[in-house]
Amino acid sequence: MRLRPSVLAMLVVPAALAPASAHGAYTHIVRGAGFGHGIGMSQYGAFGFARQGSGYREILAHYYRGTELSTAGDSKVRVLLQSGRETVSFKGATRAPGKRLNPRRTYRATRRGFTQVELRTTRGTRVGRFDAPLVVTSADDAIRLGGTAIGGVRNGRYRGSLEIRPSTFRGLVAVNAVPLDGYVQGVIPDEVPPSWPAEALKAQAVAARTYALATDAGGAVFDQYPDTRSQVYGGLNAETPTTNAAARDTAGEVLRHGGRIATTFFFSTSGGRTENVENVFHGSEPVPYLVSVEDPFDDASPRHRWRLTFSQREMQAKLRGLVKGRFRRIKVLRRGASPRIITAEIHGSRGRTRVRGTTLRARLGLYDTWASFSRRR
Repeated sequence: MRLRPSVLAMLVVPAALAPASAHGAYTHIVRGAGFGHGIGMSQYGAFGFARQGSGYREILAHYYRGTELSTAGDSKVRVLLQSGRETVSFKGATRAPGKRLNPRRTYRATRRGFTQVELRTTRGTRVGRFDAPLVVTSADDAIRLGGTAIGGVRNGRYRGSLEIRPSTFRGLVAVNAVPLDGYVQGVIPDEVPPSWPAEALKAQAVAARTYALATDAGGAVFDQYPDTRSQVYGGLNAETPTTNAAARDTAGEVLRHGGRIATTFFFSTSGGRTENVENVFHGSEPVPYLVSVEDPFDDASPRHRWRLTFSQREMQAKLRGLVKGRFRRIKVLRRGASPRIITAEIHGSRGRTRVRGTTLRARLGLYDTWASFSRRR
């Protein structure tokens, strides 16, 4: 759903400027603000509010206008960890359907047809063949999944159970079915630094919990990806005392609007103002609680303001297929409330092409669609 805060510390090195050609090539300069899609809660803004003494309830009310705190019932979140694997290995499990497992032993699951999973020890001893999904649990609430998960965690430990089933196309799918608050404990420290103020961590906990209930990325097989397509989830490996305390202190709390679970988008840095959802996610209807709000305290972010430069050749290459003829400039046609770019024109020597701000961000590798363009020789 967003870029990880750990990426914030990485400096993006602008591509080297190409030497001016005999025709007098330009250097193109992009000045911008913010990092992310700009919708909902700015994480660095929440950090700033917390440093100013605001509590998490006040922070959430600022970013999600008109929502109310309530509690969610008991539920589980099913997170896709691996897909298309020939084998899925795990350790720490104590139960499979009708079988006791040794938590000190590593087991390997393989696919058998379209509906069954076979389980063996690493020595090849057959434990059994099971109708999918094969669900394994641990008495210690900690199963170690062998190999690398989709989110990059290697040999990670996870609360809850592990569901293993044949993939639609090939291999196996491994899904972690974890209680909602256990899921949130594995999300917070991978979304914001655990050293942040407690109230900012609590705001993140509620936003993450609510978002998990409001969205479904995988239909019948899973609910959430473990990466930025949903929320970054590191399982037990990621948990810290401060972030677990934030999950515990807000246990079960979610945001609702009109009685329904709110879709609590969040992102890294606003640059000073968030944006209306319909101005960024094209085709979206306006949402009363996802509107542009002033964000006065996010200037601690290294992406509060930024500047990138590109050579003429780089702009030509990055906008290939959009620019007509030789690239000349970008003209902004319409901005949102923040003011992020909604539409712009790419001017070439043979004509103009209208594009969305999100397209420019993707093509040029911008941190945000809050950007302005200039050039110099």
